[in-house]
This record gives sequence, C-alpha cells and structure tokens, in this order.
Amino acid sequence: MSSVSVAHFKEVLGRYPTGVVVITAATPDGPAGFTCQTFGSLSLEPMLVSFAATSRSNSWPKIRDVGVIGVNVLRDDQESIARAFATSGVDKFADVTWFTGSNGAPLLDGVLATLEGRIEVVATYGDHDVAVVAVDEARAHDGVPLIYYRGGFGVLA
Repeated sequence: MSSVSVAHFKEVLGRYPTGVVVITAATPDGPAGFTCQTFGSLSLEPMLVSFAATSRSNSWPKIRDVGVIGVNVLRDDQESIARAFATSGVDKFADVTWFTGSNGAPLLDGVLATLEGRIEVVATYGDHDVAVVAVDEARAHDGVPLIYYRGGFGVLA
C-alpha cells in the first residue's frame, strides 16, 4: 500500500499538462460523449491510440458497447465544450455543431483534430478502463490546443 495520499498524487500529476479531447459515438439512444484528458498515441504500425475513461461514467459504457468512436481534439477557445461534455445528465450535444464521420461517430465542428476508429481492447485498471483504438481516419486543422494543467484549463503560452 502506498504512503502517498490521493490529494498529493493529484497535485504531483497535475504538474503534467495534457491535451483535452472529447470521445464520441453514435449510440442507440443518440449521440454520446465525454471529456477525456488521458489520451495519446500508442503505435504507428498499426496506427493505435489509447484513452482512459472512468469506469463509473454514464457515457462510457454506451460508447464502449458501440465500439466505433470519434476523438475530437479541442482548441484553446473550446473550454465550454470540455466542461459541457464533462457534465452528467445533460444533453451534451445541445449547444455544439457536429457532423457524422465516415464511421458514423459524431464529430465536433471547429476542433483542432479528429480521429475515427474502432475499439480493439478494453482493460480495467483501478477506477478506469483503458481503451486501445485502431485508427481508420485522421484530420488536422490549424490552431492552438486546449490543455489541462494543475486542475484547470489553459493554453500554451
């Protein structure tokens, strides 16, 4: 058992800035999505990315069951989108413009980048599920990323 407290652990890890993405999918109940800061490239051959979702999320089980997702990399002016998709029990797509990607996943308009893919593997570690996604489509746009640092949103200076 670790002698590190949860509060101290969060403080230390908060020193590592991360990008902010919204994971999306078209579910039988309509579009679903959630904000995620634990995302990254995993492999170039084959092209794989990974993300971690809290196991107790309301949106994640619906997205996991569909297995076909979109990843939306947020721009520096999209903090409101990050906050909306981090909120439970609301229509997260009500105030955003989106379109259907080639794999059927909803993709957010105006983001810095999008990826489309298929969930290949999900493994549970602690209170999170780690998903590995095979990438089928990728698009990039100009702009500056939204980052998460020390418990809050920010931009690169």
